[in-house]
Amino acid sequence: MATLDLDDISKIYPGSRDRAVDHVSMKIEDGEIIALLGSSGCGKTSTLRMVAGFESVTEGTVKLGDRIVNNLKPAERNIAMAFEGYALYPPLKVRDNIAFSLLRDRTPRAEIDKRVGEISDMLELGPMMERYPPGLSGGQQQRVSLARALIRKAAIYLLDEPMSQLEPQLRALLRARIKDHLIANKMTTVIVTHDQTEAIALADRIAVMDNGLLQQFGTPEDLRERPSNLFVASFIGEPPMNLFSAEVAGGVLQVFDNEGAAAFTLPLRQGALPPGSRVMIGMRPHKLRVSEDLAGATLRGRVVTNHWLGDHSHVGVQVGGCFLIAVAGRHVVAPVGAEVGIIAPEDAVHVFDVANGQAIRHGLHDQATAA
Repeated sequence: MATLDLDDISKIYPGSRDRAVDHVSMKIEDGEIIALLGSSGCGKTSTLRMVAGFESVTEGTVKLGDRIVNNLKPAERNIAMAFEGYALYPPLKVRDNIAFSLLRDRTPRAEIDKRVGEISDMLELGPMMERYPPGLSGGQQQRVSLARALIRKAAIYLLDEPMSQLEPQLRALLRARIKDHLIANKMTTVIVTHDQTEAIALADRIAVMDNGLLQQFGTPEDLRERPSNLFVASFIGEPPMNLFSAEVAGGVLQVFDNEGAAAFTLPLRQGALPPGSRVMIGMRPHKLRVSEDLAGATLRGRVVTNHWLGDHSHVGVQVGGCFLIAVAGRHVVAPVGAEVGIIAPEDAVHVFDVANGQAIRHGLHDQATAA
């Protein structure tokens, strides 16, 4: 295994002036699992392909262990990759596709059989080992591609949308198995995904990307509890963070609706924010509590929606002219139109600069830290 150091790397494709990847820097430790997370076109796959050697690096350096690998061919980098497009060999059976790198390296047959058996059992491939790729479903081909990458002994493992085609139940099962396998074998791994649930389930740290820029690189807890900016705050979480414009006035936070009308106020500790400050505030739905006790609530509002999802409720509440969502880990008995209280703990309120979107505070007493 090895460390991976991306130092100020950029990618500009021929004929374009825009940076598909814009001065991205991050260091992945030996044995660490990280995810590149973002929407289509954010630069995550271009970043992965530069690490793999399939794309040239326009600026910056890619360092694998103690080697700068910018000018090395993919085969010279000792990297194992599972492609989003699978890239299987149609004339070879599944068994031989998985074992291809071992056969090429003249690994003893007994060891090949042992390792192929272990990886195929982990990925539930046993019944299809004698079949050929053209006869497999997309999800089955994806698992074969993943097995072929994970069976190798490489310096780093690059997994491009490794479980996008799998049905939900199988995906949940294999996530746990794959993470256990990566940890047990101390495999330095970079996973590209648009699925934040997958990123949170698999990765030690997550790099959130947008428009070629690295927005934040941190643990799943960092992204949820200490988002570095408005983009991360709104991108991470389901349902997303409730966001409103506000102003510090008269010792409170005056919150406005989309029309600019005063909607409600939040208590503010003295000195927490300068008087007159115009900010954006965010409140995670999971941090807000729906309460029948109106007297003890931070806010009051009327229920607009109430969806029970089997193990938790999403309650939409109109507070003044603002609509917010609270998530409760119980069945909330509150019909549409009912008046409810919302308890918003002080540490649930995130404050962002209205001009540049950068975090100012997480909670009304903790100073935001740089991402």
